[in-house]
Amino acid sequence: MATAYLLPIKTAAALFPLLALVLLLPTAVLLYRRHGVMSPGRTLSLYGFLYYLLTAYCMTIVPLPKQTGDMCERFAPVAHPQWMPGNTFGDIWKEAHHKVGLNSLVLQNPAVAGTLFNLLLLLPLGVFLRYHFGRSLRATAVIGFVVAMSFELTQWTGVWGLYNCPYRLFDVDDLIVNTSGAMIGWLLAGPVARMLPALEALDGRALAARPVPFGRRLTALVVDVAGYVVASVFAAAVMTYQGGAAPSWIPVGIFAAWFILLPLATGATPGKRLLLLKLVADDGGPLVPWRLTLRALLLGALVMPFLSGLFLAMLTLLHEPWPSGLFATVRDSGAQGAAAVLTALSPVQLLAVMAGFTLTATCVRKTLRHPDRLAPHDRISGIRNASLPHRRAKRADAQGGGVRVAGQGIDRSEPVAVAVARAADDGSPAGDLDRPLVSKGPAGSAGSTGSPEIQRSAADSR
Repeated sequence: MATAYLLPIKTAAALFPLLALVLLLPTAVLLYRRHGVMSPGRTLSLYGFLYYLLTAYCMTIVPLPKQTGDMCERFAPVAHPQWMPGNTFGDIWKEAHHKVGLNSLVLQNPAVAGTLFNLLLLLPLGVFLRYHFGRSLRATAVIGFVVAMSFELTQWTGVWGLYNCPYRLFDVDDLIVNTSGAMIGWLLAGPVARMLPALEALDGRALAARPVPFGRRLTALVVDVAGYVVASVFAAAVMTYQGGAAPSWIPVGIFAAWFILLPLATGATPGKRLLLLKLVADDGGPLVPWRLTLRALLLGALVMPFLSGLFLAMLTLLHEPWPSGLFATVRDSGAQGAAAVLTALSPVQLLAVMAGFTLTATCVRKTLRHPDRLAPHDRISGIRNASLPHRRAKRADAQGGGVRVAGQGIDRSEPVAVAVARAADDGSPAGDLDRPLVSKGPAGSAGSTGSPEIQRSAADSR
């Protein structure tokens, strides 16, 4: 039976890099908006959850059967859902050939192995929901049921219409066992969470070291560049459709509006606003047009290599046979198409692209080596990035404005994640720092035991 699970696992391993690449930008935006930082611990946990979820879905649909004319006849026994709870016990008794014994009923019974597999399938989901997402047991049961229902519906609909009929059975017992597995995983996650570092502590340490992470600014830049390209192409297409030719000043005008006028009016570009960043002057004064213009021009020199790379990729796709023969001849025509693009470019153009990428790599290196991670366009223009409160910090402020740990020197004005990280560095158990303790003594006291506590001060709330 172990070999039956090998193909789904290999399929998930092959698909995961593509899924991770597609979800990289949305994941970065989500983490930076919610936590202010994309710490390695939280990122590893989240991508581990995505890989597990992909593997779980592959387990339920792979291997895919071959589409044949008599497929529905071959899979007729699983055409109708099984709605009778407890049918699994009948299957166990049937697979045991009506014999009573440890081997026949348990050890060598394929129905027992299948039920155990269904129980273990969503057990990691319960662990992730408690440790990473902080969900309750009731929420875990609901989410586990929804995920299990998606498994069964995918099977019942023939992978959502990919096949004309189902090739696996929709079984209500699988829903019950899968949901139970998620709940058991939630119960087991308590001891597991105490052995692992608290994600809030990892976030706090990263924020304490870099209040405005380089990755956060880079993500905002990618969003801005993508938005600028889409806006330029859309504007050029509209004006071409209406007047027959797009003016050459369209990209320049949109660039000025995106990177100069909008920051001058709102203090941030759309990408920075999405990532909860704002532009501030080093001297604390207002943003002035000439500094924003200088910063935009320097930034444009860094962006152009990426735009050139997108242009080369577009030309390569245009040289490919699309759409029918693209995948059939990708090995030969892909190399030939790329060679044709490189041949079509003049030596000066190739030199410009190479120089641009070299300039970008040099600027990134200088930025990472700077003590404050300031990029050259930040230092020269005198304008740098500042972070706005992320979602968890706003929620903490709305609930009373931060936390205070008695005896640990954590100020209420600090962000929650930074405060928790400092407490962890002082020796508090990392697994318990994100669980507020109720003080038995007067407000503001350390309690009768003298142990560190996270408590809200009634005097601070007035």
